[in-house]
Amino acid sequence: MGWINIYAAVFNEEHPGLLDFSQRYGKQFLWIAASLILAIFIVIIDNRFYFFFSWFIYGTCMLLLILVVIFGKEINGAKSWFEFGSISLQPSELAKFGTSLALAAYLNTRRQDLTKMSVMVPAASIILFPAMLTMLQPDMGSAIVFFSLFMVLFREGMSPYIFVSGLLMVALFFLTLLTNILYLTFVLIIIAVILVWFATRKWKLVLFGSGIFLFIAVIVYLLDHYFIKSFGNELVVFISLIFSGAAYAFYIYTKRAASVLIIYIFLIGSILFVNSFDYAFNNMLPKHQKDRVNILLGFKTDLHGTGYNVNQSIISIGSGGFTGKGFLQGTQTKFKFVPKQSSDFIFCTVGEEWGFLGSGLVIGIYLFLLLRLIFLAERQRSDFARIYGYCVVSILFTHIFLNVGMAIGLVPVIGIPLPFLSYGGSSLWGFTILLFIFLRLDASRTEYLI
Repeated sequence: MGWINIYAAVFNEEHPGLLDFSQRYGKQFLWIAASLILAIFIVIIDNRFYFFFSWFIYGTCMLLLILVVIFGKEINGAKSWFEFGSISLQPSELAKFGTSLALAAYLNTRRQDLTKMSVMVPAASIILFPAMLTMLQPDMGSAIVFFSLFMVLFREGMSPYIFVSGLLMVALFFLTLLTNILYLTFVLIIIAVILVWFATRKWKLVLFGSGIFLFIAVIVYLLDHYFIKSFGNELVVFISLIFSGAAYAFYIYTKRAASVLIIYIFLIGSILFVNSFDYAFNNMLPKHQKDRVNILLGFKTDLHGTGYNVNQSIISIGSGGFTGKGFLQGTQTKFKFVPKQSSDFIFCTVGEEWGFLGSGLVIGIYLFLLLRLIFLAERQRSDFARIYGYCVVSILFTHIFLNVGMAIGLVPVIGIPLPFLSYGGSSLWGFTILLFIFLRLDASRTEYLI
């Protein structure tokens, strides 16, 4: 399906042959053929190879990620590629299966409780290290894919508090963009006060704590207004919360009120996250990425600039209607209105030429694949194979969700391939290795691994 849609996306009447190697569809055929050979090679290797050499593979992938930042070729503002003549290699695509193997190996050998920080921190570090390296390129799409592996940790017993914290961070991420920081801070404080009441059921304690906060806030505000004159309202509120927490410390210590301490830490952490993200978004994020987010949220309209890709993508998919325009009949595709329509925006070709039915079929096949992988993961006798299987599910799901969401304007444009459909050798090989290693492990699920 990917090969046929790449053929339609970049069809050239002067080169109509499917096997014309001067065109992208001809090159993709070579990548597909090489992937099939690679898949055969993967399934004939002893399944224990992937366990015993998992750390070596991980280390090699991390070395490639470091080297590409230094020696890689810059394409579209990101140093994510090694170039060898006419062939390009993207290490981040290979690092995904390397990270999955290392994470599965670590959790399998330790067999420890992920609610313990001594286990959780190394597991998180295995994920965060490649994520940070890809962010240095910068390749935000691949970084998000690595972060998706935290879903695997949740499946394997990570504390729900950490998972909920991650969901709260996502919510705060959008709220920071949508609302005023000072208003959001006060909302967080009010929520914290309500939670303290639910945890203690003591109105006097809540009123006393609120009174202390207001008293300190007034003093800090007056000092800043008349003498210091450099804090700003957000910093005044934060300093007041810190001093209020110090006043609460005696109660928390004497009453062993762990719930109050947790609420307070969440409040301080949330405010720090909101202000840090606001600063990073406005001062550190590249302008084109910031514009993409603002366009997605409706704060900015730029149909002929940053928002051009998404606008043309939505027009292309919408023009396909229910049944589509037919193979090679897509006008948006044929006249190349959508940039990168054979790679990042390959779903536009599906939507325009095959319509709602074809798009639904593609998404349905992906859904079947993900559900099948979950079923296979759950029937594994080896912890290593099960954990790796869920890594495969998390990575594929994130790619599918982000790519399709990007094409229909639900998520910002971050440049991420659609598994097995988008043009590109690195991504196709990466997904092939990722998937077929798991199929090899599943084929030997009755054998002793470790």
